[in-house]
Amino acid sequence: MNMASSVQVKEITLITPSEPTPTQILNLSALDSQLFLRFPIEYLLTYEPCHGSDKSTTVAQIKLALARALVPYYPLAGRVRVRQHGYGLEVVCQAQGVVFIEAESNVDISDFEVVPLYVTERRKMLSLHVVDVLKGDPLLVVQLTWLVDGAVALGVGFSHCMCDGVGSVGFLNSFAEFARLGKSSANPVWDRHLLDSSHYGSHSVGHPEFNRVTDFCGFMSRFSHEKLTPTSATFNKISLSELKSVALTSQPSELPYTSFEVLSAHIWRSWAKALNFPPNQILKLLFSINIRERVQPSLPAEFYGNAIVLGCAQTSAKNLTDKSLSYVAELVRQAKARVGNKYVREVIELVSQTRACPDSVGVLIMSQWSRLGLEKVDFGMGPPVQVGPICSDRYCLLLPVQNQTDAVKVMLAVPTYGVDKYNSLLLKNNKSCC
Repeated sequence: MNMASSVQVKEITLITPSEPTPTQILNLSALDSQLFLRFPIEYLLTYEPCHGSDKSTTVAQIKLALARALVPYYPLAGRVRVRQHGYGLEVVCQAQGVVFIEAESNVDISDFEVVPLYVTERRKMLSLHVVDVLKGDPLLVVQLTWLVDGAVALGVGFSHCMCDGVGSVGFLNSFAEFARLGKSSANPVWDRHLLDSSHYGSHSVGHPEFNRVTDFCGFMSRFSHEKLTPTSATFNKISLSELKSVALTSQPSELPYTSFEVLSAHIWRSWAKALNFPPNQILKLLFSINIRERVQPSLPAEFYGNAIVLGCAQTSAKNLTDKSLSYVAELVRQAKARVGNKYVREVIELVSQTRACPDSVGVLIMSQWSRLGLEKVDFGMGPPVQVGPICSDRYCLLLPVQNQTDAVKVMLAVPTYGVDKYNSLLLKNNKSCC
């Protein structure tokens, strides 16, 4: 069934905070203001049917919970604009509100268990796609879609300049607590000034995430001219242990590799082999690193702004495809290890003064949603049975798996000419292929 054509919007409502909130202008940080983050984070959570519950009562509870959550998180009800003096963005907080959509669809919850046929198949599960918040659009959109079997699909879109994955899920948990309990223990912290430029010192040359590389293969045209096919694969505890074993066997390390290090290395290699890049093409794996505990002083626990910088593993296509899994996992480990207080402060200087922005050539971007706690967001319907993005993309997502805390689901859209080879390489969890 075509999911896109099966969604009917019933009502669109502007939800404002349930109590008076401060009227003020708040500065976003240098990291929030990056050109790289001017897009929405879009989650899709599906919940099993809640038998005996009344739809209108459920919607009223969700709307009220959203209004209540917007009191402590009142900047999300504001609007973003370019700062009038100096570099960066600011939020005009006047309780302008967020968008809530109620919709219904004739698909059922089992339709979300299969891989989408095409990248935008689930787009209508969040009907309002905010491309540019600088045009005065809302910073948060929530859509509750009733499925034909009584299940619920909840689409949520956050402006990335307002929060990162950790911050957005902090809000979702507070929103869910209000729906489930009528109260929330959240105490969100703004404090964006902690990540402002402080003229830390000279720029380092050690920030390959911002360096341009030579394009030997029409890199971007491979993704814009070729149809992309969504893929999904789940790695359980056993298959992750096998990857770790392969990495240690091929090149013994003093420390065992983490699941993220070996899995991201395995995905990156499989992707590169499947897309057949020229041997001399420099390829990068970019992945977000939570800096809350890596800066000095560390950030407050409930800081919900962008507290991420990009780790960057880089090598030639030849090395990536020919060398061992441990070689690649070591590149990922080193990229993580480089990120300390000095590194973060240098990134803040670079994005503030030069508006440095990652290039797309040679890049695979990976985002780890599996550690955010999305699988625990409970609005009173129980935890979600599926967690994923609204749309599949050429960016790779690592997702949580219901009731399997050690498992990871990998979602990535691959140019159709390479999809069979990519799937074959990714799922060969044996020593002969790694």
